[in-house]
Amino acid sequence: MNPRRLLAAPIEAALAECCGAPAPALVRPASRPEFGHYQANGVMAAAKRQGRNSRQLAGQVLGTLEASGGLAGCAEIEVAGPGFLNIRLKDAFLRAQLDVQAPLLEPAAAPQRVVVDYSSPNLAKEMHVGHLRSTIIGDAVARILEALGHLVFRQNHVGDWGTQFGMLLAHLKETGQDAEELADLEVFYRAAKARFDAEPAFADRSRAMVVALQSGDPEARRRWRQFIEVSLAHCQAVYDRLGATLKRSHVRAESAYNEALDGVLASLGERGLLTESDGAQCVFLPQAGGEGLGPVIVRKSDGGYLYATTDLAAVRYRAETLRADRILYFTDSRQSLHFRQLFAAAAASGFKPDGLRLEHMPFGAMLGPDGRPFRTREGGVVMLTELLDEAEARARAEVEKKNPGLDADEQVQIARALGIGAVKYADLSKNRASDYVFNWKHMLAFDGNTAPYLLYAHARIQSLFRKGGLNLDALRGRAEPRVPAERALAVALVRFQEVLEQVAEDGLPHLLCAYLHDLAVKFTGFYEACPVLSAAPAERENRLLFAGQTARTLRAGLNLLGIETVDRM
Repeated sequence: MNPRRLLAAPIEAALAECCGAPAPALVRPASRPEFGHYQANGVMAAAKRQGRNSRQLAGQVLGTLEASGGLAGCAEIEVAGPGFLNIRLKDAFLRAQLDVQAPLLEPAAAPQRVVVDYSSPNLAKEMHVGHLRSTIIGDAVARILEALGHLVFRQNHVGDWGTQFGMLLAHLKETGQDAEELADLEVFYRAAKARFDAEPAFADRSRAMVVALQSGDPEARRRWRQFIEVSLAHCQAVYDRLGATLKRSHVRAESAYNEALDGVLASLGERGLLTESDGAQCVFLPQAGGEGLGPVIVRKSDGGYLYATTDLAAVRYRAETLRADRILYFTDSRQSLHFRQLFAAAAASGFKPDGLRLEHMPFGAMLGPDGRPFRTREGGVVMLTELLDEAEARARAEVEKKNPGLDADEQVQIARALGIGAVKYADLSKNRASDYVFNWKHMLAFDGNTAPYLLYAHARIQSLFRKGGLNLDALRGRAEPRVPAERALAVALVRFQEVLEQVAEDGLPHLLCAYLHDLAVKFTGFYEACPVLSAAPAERENRLLFAGQTARTLRAGLNLLGIETVDRM
């Protein structure tokens, strides 16, 4: 149940009747508790458009609502200030939503086919911290879309083609390296790059290897497949450790579109979109909002294709073969111009049907304490495996300090969940559009909006049930709000679907993080104000239902973020 959507529908109907034209209700959670649970601010905007007194219009809307049966018995509404509509959910409505046996989520009324393009490492190298944000943000959104009933196509558009692979294959051929010796891809890449930069003859052989690879030379393809298999195995190990849902079956690499590129160029030519410039084939895009997008080069003067050509082929495949309704791209914000050009070219070429939504979901950079891109102390790139090793080691130290009585195996399990969860949550809890500073102390803190705080809140509820000799999963019934702390917790609990739907629409997992933190804070207030195990039997049962529903919601929300929960800490 999405309370905001439920409330908006009758208000918008009343607004349309009073204004003679459709108007959005603009329902939002109330900014302060004394204003109720939700506020509808659409009356003031509608009044401004029509030159009317906003408070008088609000009174008219309220009267229309009351005449038509109000808000379906779910809420009380009043006019406040210059025309706000303050809304308070009724206890009976809250109780109806708090059945601990009912599913936490309702499926989307109109499920969509959604492509989520994320992670996309360059297979020439090992994964580093630059791949973290795309991987975990994209994965969280993919999980949430699936939980809401949408059909999700994960697409890992890995880089496995181009000049750098000619360099690597030439080095592989001349050094005789086998798969075991390729265990450290980064060392291998640096050695090949050093030769490429220092030996002109080797650079020429590397370029010739690119031609051989792209023309289908069997030996070049054999070595290329060997290298790709080793690199993909490295990637999968990182995904598994991160708890990402990406699998080998989701990989659709740049090379997968190689045979389609000539067709892309032919289609652009048939549409009259190609212009030759210095021997290259370009698509000149129209002005957009007064700002020129510049030319998109789709074939170089030497006949080679570029990222833009491959991305156009990918749009065509996703539209025609996967029949996507939405395609979401999770990449660095520095690629924003590329995606604006891509989307414009896809629309002009007809590769994007009218109903298909192409959406770039850009994210900022992970920064070090100095405000610069996150690096090692020596200034090198931080490998993801090294980062995760340190996260688990630091988490293990925290676990040993806080609960030295745990056995070694349990400490390792908790440290893994805590360390990996802390790294992921520190990123996911920030607005993806912003840069953020990586800070070990903050992300492993047990207070504030952090993974340890939420994991501890979940474990605390599990501990409550252990102390009472109770089985959380055996709970039956509906929690009933009777006192203010219970009511505040109830309102937070029923907002779960509302928040997930917003994340699915906007691609902003930090909204779910903020919600889970608020829920944990509300539970702490409830726990302090409402004794549970020592309460009278009727109150005890009701409060256990609240605790159980909170644990279910925290666990579900964290799992949708790709964060493993634990039962003790």
